[in-house]
Amino acid sequence: MKGRHKQSRDPRGHWLLLILVLPAMFAALLFEGWTNHEVDEAKTRSPCTSPAPDAVADGNGPVIGINRSGIQTGSMPARTVALTFDGGPDPVWTPRLLDLLRRNRAHATFFLIGSRAARYPELVRRIRAEGHEIGSNTYTGAVLGEASSLRFSTELDLTQTALAGAADVHTTLLRMPRTTSADTLCGREWQAAQQATARGYVLVTADKASRKPAQGLIRQFSQTATAYRATQKLLRNPGVDRFTTVSDGLDLTPYTPVSTVARWEGTALVWGSVLGRGFSTAMTWVLGIAGGLGVLRLALLVLFARAHVRRLERFRPGAPWLREVTEPVTVLVPAYNEEAGIESTLRSLLDSTHPELQIIVIDDGSTDRTAEIAVGIGDPRVEVIRTPNAGKAAALNTGLARTRHGIVVMVDADTVFEPDAVHRLVQPLAHPAVGAVSGNTKVGNRRGLLAKWQHLEYCFGFNLDRRMFEVLECMTTVPGAIGAFRRDALLGLGGISDDTLAEDTDLTMALWRAGWRVLYEESAVAWTEVPTSLRQLWRQRYRWCYGTLQAMWKHRGAMFGVGTAGRFGRRGLTYLALFQVVLPLLAPVIDVYALYGVLFLDPLQSAAVWFAFLGTQLVCAGYALRLDGERRRTLWSMPLQIFVYRQLMYLVVIQSVVALLLGTRLKWQRMRRSGTAAEQIGGPDPYKSLPTR
Repeated sequence: MKGRHKQSRDPRGHWLLLILVLPAMFAALLFEGWTNHEVDEAKTRSPCTSPAPDAVADGNGPVIGINRSGIQTGSMPARTVALTFDGGPDPVWTPRLLDLLRRNRAHATFFLIGSRAARYPELVRRIRAEGHEIGSNTYTGAVLGEASSLRFSTELDLTQTALAGAADVHTTLLRMPRTTSADTLCGREWQAAQQATARGYVLVTADKASRKPAQGLIRQFSQTATAYRATQKLLRNPGVDRFTTVSDGLDLTPYTPVSTVARWEGTALVWGSVLGRGFSTAMTWVLGIAGGLGVLRLALLVLFARAHVRRLERFRPGAPWLREVTEPVTVLVPAYNEEAGIESTLRSLLDSTHPELQIIVIDDGSTDRTAEIAVGIGDPRVEVIRTPNAGKAAALNTGLARTRHGIVVMVDADTVFEPDAVHRLVQPLAHPAVGAVSGNTKVGNRRGLLAKWQHLEYCFGFNLDRRMFEVLECMTTVPGAIGAFRRDALLGLGGISDDTLAEDTDLTMALWRAGWRVLYEESAVAWTEVPTSLRQLWRQRYRWCYGTLQAMWKHRGAMFGVGTAGRFGRRGLTYLALFQVVLPLLAPVIDVYALYGVLFLDPLQSAAVWFAFLGTQLVCAGYALRLDGERRRTLWSMPLQIFVYRQLMYLVVIQSVVALLLGTRLKWQRMRRSGTAAEQIGGPDPYKSLPTR
């Protein structure tokens, strides 16, 4: 069907926005994970296979450089102590250490982790402003001797970039992680040390514990409570004349000039770290919300489905103790280019067990043989109306004006009815408060993985939802494929509105607001044809989602209504907002968290969380299939949904929300039919005649 909704903006702009924003978000998140969690075992140091060179192990001190003259070492002058602190900046202990040093008029050298410097740039600036010295402790604290050549360069270069962005400095001082005194530079660590000095670094280790302050020493501390107390004690040592920095004590040049480009790169790195940290924190919160909403939805579906099965058969309208509805029924079949399936639809309706039917086919300006095939049925119960193309809502209103009976059934032209479907569908209308009834739509063409996923969705999602909606009295949609209505209720609303792309959802919500009840008759079964390609599926679901959002906004006033309208608004609209808008927007976080956890956290714990959620879904889906009388062997395909189908549905919701917020108007997206709705019934289509010339 075509409609009157046109595109006023190019929807490719939405994709451009997603293409630009989402990769940036995920890149920042992955970078945050790499810099703050383990990627490999580069923080574990292997045993030394060869000792440090004698010139280092037995040299004059813990400060090491290599130039044309070979290995050069140095140590602090007598009664001079260089306090050095590794691993910061720390938001708790770095400020306390700085306060302690200021009170004692002492200076120190802070060997900073680059990732933490990017995270806390204000502390880096304070260290620099208070006269202390800054050195590199690599970007993530990785053991350089165990790192690949690429990571080795990355650890050093990113640290310099972070320091340039945080405090406008490039340092020449390096303390290699997991090293203490000079003799620990052995084996692979010595090879890494040689590479570092070739880059212009001066290596700073620490004096052995046996060396006394009176001899002059470099003391190594971390930035912890224990280090704070040890520093406090050392600062009171009467054998020390001066507490100073490494470069001041040895007359070294600690910094090199920072270029403008390096400064810009550093600023970008600092902001990237801020964004990554923000995304990581937000992801944790979103994971909790998404997981909670997902589990809550599953619990609600199962709880109310059981209530629907166990209790409502006695009390709802249409129960056996109510009168049987045998009044004549008018069936409206709007059709636009439906030659592939119109014959099967009409013949299945003509085989209906209901006593009397008036079938009106409204050909909405078709350019194929739809009208000819409908006329060729040759049954007096079938009337064909040809109109210029004006959209599905207009076609339905045209048919509504020609109805002769008080009960109207609306049918899509690609739907095949079970013989008793119409009769069962109209039975709940025996109760005068019921204005509409939703039937049970099932997937007819289930061949192929994509079709099987949609079959699961129809049973587990749509039909289980409808059971719950009936219990809560807030049915949100009577599907266009199979739905029964009171003619008076439709005329009281002024017919079917074309304000949205989801005219069935719009109509259902309008009925609630007018005071009518809407029910679900699961025994009224119709078989529909679903998309068989991702492109067709995308177009269909985009229209559904966008139209539902339009209908929700149009009927938002029901949230503040009273009686039937208020119950629908506060229950139905809230459910749609939480579980069909917010949850799909947040749900990708569960998959992202699983990947994030496998890469950077505990893989087993992350996998356990993910599989627990999947297992819960499988159990609920199995229950839904049993309620619908379907075989549960289809469940094998459900875990595969996460790789394609679920991601597609998430993106549909995201694009629909973006399109609605940007005010884009969409045209009707029609699916190309193949006439396979009756495929699941078995064998050749029993309602389709041989082709005619």
